[in-house]
Amino acid sequence: MKGMEPVAEDWRTALAIVAHPDDLEYGAACAIAKWTAQGKTVIEVLATRGEAGIQSMPPEEVGPIRSAEQIEAARRVGVETVEFLDHPDGMLEYGLPLRRDLARAIRRHRPDVVISGNFRDHFPGGFFNMADHRVLGLAVADAVRDASNPWVFRDLEEPAWHGVRFSLFAGSPQATHYVDVTGHLERGLSALGAHKVYFDNLDGHDGTENMVRGMAAAVGEAVGVTHAIGFELL
Repeated sequence: MKGMEPVAEDWRTALAIVAHPDDLEYGAACAIAKWTAQGKTVIEVLATRGEAGIQSMPPEEVGPIRSAEQIEAARRVGVETVEFLDHPDGMLEYGLPLRRDLARAIRRHRPDVVISGNFRDHFPGGFFNMADHRVLGLAVADAVRDASNPWVFRDLEEPAWHGVRFSLFAGSPQATHYVDVTGHLERGLSALGAHKVYFDNLDGHDGTENMVRGMAAAVGEAVGVTHAIGFELL
């Protein structure tokens, strides 16, 4: 974590794209809370509704619940717009259909910055990353380029968008930059708490809030602030 640089904040709009409800709430939401407090606009796009995330409940019941929890989580950090692409949870496939949907979202919302999650094989600490995260994060990185090329996905009505300055990937073991979230940690954790039904039906997640606190404190200590969130910047 040493040697990380601060993320530039001289921009106005960001598009956060992740695979599932709750993916943003393991740290990135704290940065989003800071940015919306500064007056920036952040929009969230979810590839799935997280319908396969609770094994004890049928997907038809889980999808609407987790969608509503994500909308509430977003509200708690100042995000007003949440969209769902309705790809199948647990079965995201890297390929042109996903890249097209993501490029369309980028062209439509025209962000300065794109935010997503870790696309590397592992998380910091060595835990193996799940397929949906790897697929979605890599597709986001490619879709930023796709969105800027008028000769890619020529069937889309939305014009090419060249305005993405950089992309940020939270939870990466190859973090290069950080966001000082001192004073904004609690709002981010409040967003995590919005996923009540999800966490109530999972084993071993009692310490999730403490995990985020510990991570933010560790990154903060490494860069000389109280709390910080690390990102890989492309």
